[in-house]
Amino acid sequence: MSAPVLHATSPAAPRPPAEASPAAVAAVRSLHSGARRRLLTATIGLAVVLVLAMGVRVLLGNYTVTIPDFFAILGGERIPGASFIVQQEKLPRAVAGALAGAAFGAAGALFRRTLRNPLASPDIIGVTQGAAVAAVAVLALGGVRGMGMAVAALVGGVAAIAIVLAFSLAGRASGGAGRGGLAGALGGATFIVAGIAVASLCQAILSGTMLALNQHDLQAAAVWTAGSLNAVTWERITLLAVLMLVLVPLGGILHARLAPADLGGELAHGVGSRPGRTGLGALVVGALLAAAATAATGPLAFVALLSTPLARGLTGGRPSLPVAALCGAVIVVVADFVASEAFGGTRLPTGVLTGAAGAPLMLWLLIRTGRKA
Repeated sequence: MSAPVLHATSPAAPRPPAEASPAAVAAVRSLHSGARRRLLTATIGLAVVLVLAMGVRVLLGNYTVTIPDFFAILGGERIPGASFIVQQEKLPRAVAGALAGAAFGAAGALFRRTLRNPLASPDIIGVTQGAAVAAVAVLALGGVRGMGMAVAALVGGVAAIAIVLAFSLAGRASGGAGRGGLAGALGGATFIVAGIAVASLCQAILSGTMLALNQHDLQAAAVWTAGSLNAVTWERITLLAVLMLVLVPLGGILHARLAPADLGGELAHGVGSRPGRTGLGALVVGALLAAAATAATGPLAFVALLSTPLARGLTGGRPSLPVAALCGAVIVVVADFVASEAFGGTRLPTGVLTGAAGAPLMLWLLIRTGRKA
């Protein structure tokens, strides 16, 4: 008896995958092309708006400067009165506002994509508060000023995020959810709650530390903690710019590598992504960016929180670190101009305006998040 013959048409044989129709492929390509065009348009448009806002900040206000005089001053010409105001006040504030706003915006984008929560922001979960505590502490304990305060703020911001992460991991482990590991801790609400608790603790320590300052240091610290560009110097601007040259490209790489995590942790692991390690790196970079901006200008409230939803609105919901950074830069430059020039002889700290604008947004996000829960 001859053995049975297995034909190629046996049910066990795998079928070749069905090819997508040309119309479907064209539709997908059209969607991707439209999303890229919208992203490019938003980026270029915001860059133009930022340049215009910085021009208004430098040229207009209580003391106006003509465009020819401005370029003459940049070329080294000395114009009595105008040279000092441009070089020591208007231009440093415009540059510092743009850099600090971009750093806060980029930090907000990294926190938002890592933690996947609209309330995820370095000024909500303790990073800027930790930076402020460290800066004021070295001023109170050792009289350290200038670059020493800036370095302390960097250390304080990173320390705050480390404490939040430690409590988040401990909370998941004690609650029996430790199997999620680092990725689970970063993606859970425990991280946000721990961050809010650390932010409150830092705020209490900051209030107590300021009571130990003498009258002169207390006034300076009060203005700085309110988020003011009054004390910006080219030295601080240079430090912030150097840090951003390293941190922003690194943050952009990590932000892009977190894209698979938007589809879920299991699928991200399936395509070879490591959302836990990548997210941790993104949080560290974001904390450094927020701490560096805080060291230069003080804790500008809610800039990071404002930037991310505005950026997503401009890009149609697509996460973009450059767009978020540009949104933050525009927000701070415009807020600084309004705070300095719109109230007559009263010059408000820039952080007062950003805080006033961010508080309603935070309440709206809380309501929206509650409805989705």
